[in-house]
Amino acid sequence: MMVTRRIAIGAAVGLGLLAVPAWAQAPAGKVTVVTSFSKDVTDPIKKAFEKAVPGVTLEVQNRNTNAGVKYLEETKANNQVDLFWASAPDAFEVLKGKQLLTQYKTKATGIPDKIGSYPINDPQGYYFGFAASGYGIMWNERYAKANKLPEPKDWQDLAKPAFFDHVSIASPARSGTTHLTVETILQGEGWDKGWRTIKEMAGNFNAITERSFGVPEAVNSGQVGVGIVIDFFAFSAQASGFPVKFVYPTVTTVVPANVGIVANAPNKAAAEAFVEFLLSPTGQEVLLEPGIRRLPINPAVYAKAGADYPNPFTDPRFQKMIGFDVDKSEARTAAVDTLFDQLVSFQLDALKGVTKVLHEVDAALAKKPNPQAKALADEARNLIAAMPVSEAQASSAEIKGAFTGGKQKGARQAELESQWASFARDNYAKAKAKAEEAQKAAK
Repeated sequence: MMVTRRIAIGAAVGLGLLAVPAWAQAPAGKVTVVTSFSKDVTDPIKKAFEKAVPGVTLEVQNRNTNAGVKYLEETKANNQVDLFWASAPDAFEVLKGKQLLTQYKTKATGIPDKIGSYPINDPQGYYFGFAASGYGIMWNERYAKANKLPEPKDWQDLAKPAFFDHVSIASPARSGTTHLTVETILQGEGWDKGWRTIKEMAGNFNAITERSFGVPEAVNSGQVGVGIVIDFFAFSAQASGFPVKFVYPTVTTVVPANVGIVANAPNKAAAEAFVEFLLSPTGQEVLLEPGIRRLPINPAVYAKAGADYPNPFTDPRFQKMIGFDVDKSEARTAAVDTLFDQLVSFQLDALKGVTKVLHEVDAALAKKPNPQAKALADEARNLIAAMPVSEAQASSAEIKGAFTGGKQKGARQAELESQWASFARDNYAKAKAKAEEAQKAAK
């Protein structure tokens, strides 16, 4: 995707006031935003925006990304929302495809076309990047020390025996950022290897939360040692004094978090003012606040950040990250999220049970090699890693259509979910039997 030329007219100046051309209608009244971001992010931005644009009040409705998209679909006939504001670019592609966003040309200056290898804005002007996001691993140092956990560096590290029952993740079906993390692994490692990595990590999961911010909260408090998170959760926790660390794995990506104006917005002038504020130097600088710690998309703003603040425009780590394919992700979003739930979330106890036995087999083989036990353990792992659908099938019109509503399509969706769940149950049971056989052989 190529990014269209930006129109350079004005930005925020002086005391945070927006210096923009006269609006067709002066911004005033209430502007309503549906967002997946927590109050830690939205409250400081709301305060700064209302100061910068007197007479406008920002009303924040918090919904997870998938629920937010569904809400806009369900209420489009009588829309009362002005803005959609979230991290997942493929969610914006869905809204764009359903004609639920409106085009707009921003006046912001100083913003590059890309961050890493990813375009910052939608080429047609339906949504705009306001911050960058990367995905990785966060851990509590005190918890790690107490439980003798090594520092993780890559996704595969979380599959090691030491991390059993110490890792948490949000469900990708309910968290747009977790969906991006899962999709990044699948794109970076390939469909089959990626799902193998995900399931091997999942065998060590302590919990799968409903909301993405439930993961960093558990890591911060020491309820769990390690979390798979979006980077700013860790950065803001560090700034708040929590004993946590964060790493970008080898296979990860950086993509923009976005904002878009909803089609038929009741207060379009105020919605445009909010977009301009987010992209202005004043709005970008709010992202540096300790409680937010997101990555601005205006490179000049990093001059006001600390020396240790990650900078995707200068840090070589970001240049090595994979190029995220938003079209591929959008085409199979429902399939990937449903596969995760049917193969991982709803089968977590079975997956953990066989994983625990395999860890014990590995420990026994480390002391005394046994080719028969090793072969049986490998068979068990291959049964766990097996997928009920190929990458091509997951992106097919037939499977995509099964998840797009309608009574007949709803029946097909239920049929697929049942098939995938049955596949997982059968394979994990067979894997458990193989693992226990390996355990006996290894003694």
